[in-house]
Amino acid sequence: MSLRSGRTRRAGAALAAASAGLLVLSACDKPTPLATVTVGTNSVNTEASCRGEDGKPLAESKLTGCLSGVKDAKSIDYAPGSTLRLGVDPKVVENGSKWIALLDGSPITEASAQTYRSFPNADVFASGQGGAAPKEKKVSIVQVDKDNKPESVWSFTLKRTNS
Repeated sequence: MSLRSGRTRRAGAALAAASAGLLVLSACDKPTPLATVTVGTNSVNTEASCRGEDGKPLAESKLTGCLSGVKDAKSIDYAPGSTLRLGVDPKVVENGSKWIALLDGSPITEASAQTYRSFPNADVFASGQGGAAPKEKKVSIVQVDKDNKPESVWSFTLKRTNS
C-alpha cells in the first residue's frame, strides 16, 4: 500500500510541476515576427524594437522615439557596393499590412507586401555633399497597416568597412 501512495505522490508532483510550467509559459509574451538584414553571406535578425499596443498603430511620438532612440540595434558590416538584402517574416505582411525600409529615417522603398527586397551594388554611405562618409547608418523596417499607419519597427545598424 505504501508503494502505491509513493507512486501516487510522485505522479501528483510531476503533474503539478508540468501544470506550473504551462502556467509560466502562458504568461510569456509571444515573440514578434523577425526582420533580417543580409550583406554578402552575413545576416542578422531581430524582433521588433517597438510595437503598437493591443493591435493599435504606434503613436507618432512613439514612432519618432523608435526611429531615433534605438541604442542596441543589431549591427552588420557593410562594404560600399555590396548587395543589401532586407527580409521580413511572412506574418509581417498578413492581413493587408506592408512594410517600408528607411535609411537614417528617410524612406528607401515604397510600402511593399513582399517579404524580401534586394539592393544590388548599393552605396548606402555615399554622401551627396562630397563630405566624408559616415561610419554607420541605421536601417529601419516599419510595418504599416492598410491605412499606412505604423504598427511595428525593427532597427539595424550598418557599419561601413573598406572591404
